[in-house]
Amino acid sequence: MQRVARILRAYWKTILALTVAGGLAGLGWSALQPRVYTADASGYVASVSTDGSTGSALAGDSLALSKVKSFIDMGYWRAVAETARDQLGLSDSPESLVQRVRVSNPVDTVNVRVEATGSTPEAARDLAQAWLQGMTVQAEQLESTGGGQAAVRLVAGDSARLPTAPTSPNVRLAVAVGALVGALAGVVFALVRRTFDRRVRSAQDISDATDASVVGILPVDKALAAGRAVFSFDDIRDGRGSFAHKEAMRELRTNLQYVDVDRPARVIVVTSPLPGDGKSTTAANLAVSIAATGQSAILIDADLRRPVLGATFGFSDDVGLSDVLAGRARIEQVAHQVDEHGRLFVVAAGRTPPNPSEMVGSQRMQQLARLLADEMVVVIDSPPTLAVADAAIIASWADGAVLVVTAGRTTDDMLRRAVGNIAKTRGRLLGVVLNRVPLRGADSNYYGSQYGDYYGYGVESGRSDRSSWWRRWRRPSEDAAPEGEDAPGPRRRSAEPLPANVRGLRTLPPLRNSSSAPGESTDEGAGAVVAPVATTEGDARSRRRQRG
Repeated sequence: MQRVARILRAYWKTILALTVAGGLAGLGWSALQPRVYTADASGYVASVSTDGSTGSALAGDSLALSKVKSFIDMGYWRAVAETARDQLGLSDSPESLVQRVRVSNPVDTVNVRVEATGSTPEAARDLAQAWLQGMTVQAEQLESTGGGQAAVRLVAGDSARLPTAPTSPNVRLAVAVGALVGALAGVVFALVRRTFDRRVRSAQDISDATDASVVGILPVDKALAAGRAVFSFDDIRDGRGSFAHKEAMRELRTNLQYVDVDRPARVIVVTSPLPGDGKSTTAANLAVSIAATGQSAILIDADLRRPVLGATFGFSDDVGLSDVLAGRARIEQVAHQVDEHGRLFVVAAGRTPPNPSEMVGSQRMQQLARLLADEMVVVIDSPPTLAVADAAIIASWADGAVLVVTAGRTTDDMLRRAVGNIAKTRGRLLGVVLNRVPLRGADSNYYGSQYGDYYGYGVESGRSDRSSWWRRWRRPSEDAAPEGEDAPGPRRRSAEPLPANVRGLRTLPPLRNSSSAPGESTDEGAGAVVAPVATTEGDARSRRRQRG
């Protein structure tokens, strides 16, 4: 019953629209029907007493009760119809007049009631009165057969009253029936549509479609409606992004840390079934939220076909991961520090190579990721898994994959295929993230937003810091295009001046190579730089605890 109630709540507008349409249809039908008026006239069956004694009166009453049934049947005779027609001067046939008349006897009475219909109030009244008079004439003739006095007679009562309103069509009944039929049609439509709707809308839908667990539910955020945005997680009162979305991202970060406490994921690949599911935005904000806890994190754009992270953070996409894997640059030269504390670095995709799948699945890529994972958490933004094979290849050697799906857009078939593609390469799926979940309505699955106003963080502030690294990036030609469309935005060229929000970018400090002695360096491999890395004492203690 709860599931049915949620379905009806989700389609309440459709049900209401069909109910109103049904009521209007009933009103229209009644307006097209001819108006019919009904008038009634009554008569009394009386016995003729001879001596006025009580016994004679009782016998007369019994005789009247027995005769009244015969008079009712007589009311449908052709002779009565002809008498009424001649009296009114009508041209209708007797058969048609009989169809307009109903003769009845109220229970436990000796009354005869005649109901007649007509197109006007006067026609109905006149026909009822003429019909009753015709029955009186016929009863008199029958009861006085043989020249004797009639034992009973039919006495016409008051003249029929003029009806004030039509009896047909019944407008109220027609509107009520139409509205009821429309409501039932709306309910049936909602149940049938949701039954055959294959789109995932809740965590339960994901659990029913696959064995994967839901590690995060991200609500709709109006800051992401016009494009990608990266939020700050250092200050919960800064008004950058909704309270609900940032709390959901923190919950996702926490869930990923506790997926497997014995083997914490240090290399996480973020993918989605199709473009436009918000994987790049989720990957970027996940890396930012990890860095906000004090851990070092690096975000790598491994979508070598349609890179977006460079433009999102405001620097060039021309130099990046592909140059490191090709040996044209070192990781320290292309990784940009984008926060003030030196804990978050971003690596753009670089030039598009002719063989992206082979590059991201190469040994150099794996060695690079493992080298970075010794110092920080590596978050990799990969292409959609149903579009190309890159994400499944990366998942085969990464510590885990996070699959981002869109509520009300991704179907269960897409979800199963995406999970199957990762499983075919023996990739480890950490969980599924349900993105763009409505905050209100029947399809709402995120319940944390209601606490934002309670704690004072629900109202977004109008403050903006134009020099901050997290400032939202809008594509100049497609402000309203969602993430992952065909045109990811123009690439920034290295010769172009950098925007104001990236004036403080710094490169990644040299990484320590565990296979070489301290102080040594080598240029072999894809960015395998082995110069000593300058780390804080707290980071060193943290790494020693992680290594046992």
